[in-house]
Amino acid sequence: MIPYAEVIGDPIVQSKSPTIHRFWLAKLGVEADYRATRITGAEVGAFLAERRGDPGWRGCNVTMPLKQAVQAHLDSVEAPADCIGAVNTIYPAFDRLLAGTNTDAGGFLEPLRGELAARHYFRMARVLGTGGAARAIVSALAAEGFTIVLAGRDPVKARTLLDELAPTGEHHAVPLDHFASPTDFAFDDRAGCLDLVVNASPLGMRGQPSLVFDWSHAPPGAIAYDIVTDPVETSFLRDARDSGHATIDGLAMLIGQAAEAFEIFFGQPPPRQYDAELRALLAR
Repeated sequence: MIPYAEVIGDPIVQSKSPTIHRFWLAKLGVEADYRATRITGAEVGAFLAERRGDPGWRGCNVTMPLKQAVQAHLDSVEAPADCIGAVNTIYPAFDRLLAGTNTDAGGFLEPLRGELAARHYFRMARVLGTGGAARAIVSALAAEGFTIVLAGRDPVKARTLLDELAPTGEHHAVPLDHFASPTDFAFDDRAGCLDLVVNASPLGMRGQPSLVFDWSHAPPGAIAYDIVTDPVETSFLRDARDSGHATIDGLAMLIGQAAEAFEIFFGQPPPRQYDAELRALLAR
């Protein structure tokens, strides 16, 4: 019996998770597998009931649109998933009880650890999107002391999300098109500040419309972070670099969150010394 983990969602064919986990398993010489399984919302309960009784199953990652739907079928929801309200990793705990957690928040913050280790007078993030990934990102940024401007097609939904996940800060909800047109706002030089612009939406993903963001809304020195992984090089990131901003692509978060999940599933950390080789493989 070969142990295995998997990723579930609908659709699932686009997932890069099998490539990541199989790459690490091969580098470590671990005899195990990682699969992709298409599961709809209506099938989640039966799927988890079946996997609960499979001794070879080490757990699963959860992608769109199941991150909230799976929670009703779990025995426990652990931090930080309980605060975020979205589960992206499920694993069999003691006596095959199913536990859910979230590695998206840690994966998102991983490439920012250098900046976050410094002290700042002020931290602000403009976050675009209000879906499951945005929930993890808003929760993570609020915990790191950011003031958040959350933009969504439905600003009421954005406000509700902020009130739920970051109730103590002076955060703001705006419509997504607020950032589409140029602004003549005169930013200061932002010395001693940390500014982010985060695309937490599927806009810009292959098959989706592009994200329209005018970079006059970003202060000097702001970092552009796009969680889209297909394509890795999005118009959002290209425009950010053309406007003089540093960028972080979606593979950074994808690999970071996968690393946390890998250790949960297979009991050891992945070999991160091969990240450059892995990124080249994923970018093909």
